[in-house]
Amino acid sequence: MPTIQLARGVVHYLDQGQGTPLLMLSANPGDSRDWSAVQPALSRDYRVLAIDWPGYGGSEIPADAERWTVLDYAAVALEFIKALQLPPVLMIGNSVGGNVAARLAAEQPTYVRGIVLVAPGGFTPHNAITRAFCRLMGSRFALSQRIWAGLYLRQRNPTTEAMLQRAMGEQSAPRRRVLNRALWRSFGGGDNDLRPLAARIAAPTLLMFGQFDPAIPAEKDGRVAARCLPGAPLKTMPCGHAAFAEVPELFLDEVLPFLCNC
Repeated sequence: MPTIQLARGVVHYLDQGQGTPLLMLSANPGDSRDWSAVQPALSRDYRVLAIDWPGYGGSEIPADAERWTVLDYAAVALEFIKALQLPPVLMIGNSVGGNVAARLAAEQPTYVRGIVLVAPGGFTPHNAITRAFCRLMGSRFALSQRIWAGLYLRQRNPTTEAMLQRAMGEQSAPRRRVLNRALWRSFGGGDNDLRPLAARIAAPTLLMFGQFDPAIPAEKDGRVAARCLPGAPLKTMPCGHAAFAEVPELFLDEVLPFLCNC
């Protein structure tokens, strides 16, 4: 699998298939392996590019990991698109990856052809409880990676079991925990809020939320996202936070027709 030197470090990524580029952006924590259940089907029709976010998978851990925010992840994704000189891309983003995809669609529309937002962060109307939870998860008292992943991955299969093993193992390394907590702290701030940007998203958009997701619930955040993006179909899936890993066949049934029409 290739790597590329970007301003924020060396980034490792998967590159499979040919055709229109389809950029896959994972959650925090997450890497290209999270997409393994759907990547073969998608790469039959698209050039699938799945980034290992800095600090995860094969990518370098940022030296200033304790200061990273969602805006740093967006900068990495944009630089990656430019460095590979890609034509306008399709994007599938999960959680913070969904935030990045929506942000680029709003702020850099010439680079974006269409987006699938899977439990995207950034549509949560914050209150004292949500801000306190972000502060907790951004502190040394945060739930362990394994416990939190076990709560938000509600369906068990080989893909989600591998994700749980990574959460318990490599993603729990001290420097990676520093990065994870920094991102959580940023989730409670104004930079994470997509609602002011939503009206600027012109690219075709598909919203996908998990019925049993404790992190970004369909009944709350899904409805807010649908109000912010009234032209975007909203699909509620029988899963937690990661439909592509938990219910891959159902995910592909919704996503493939959408991508074909972008």
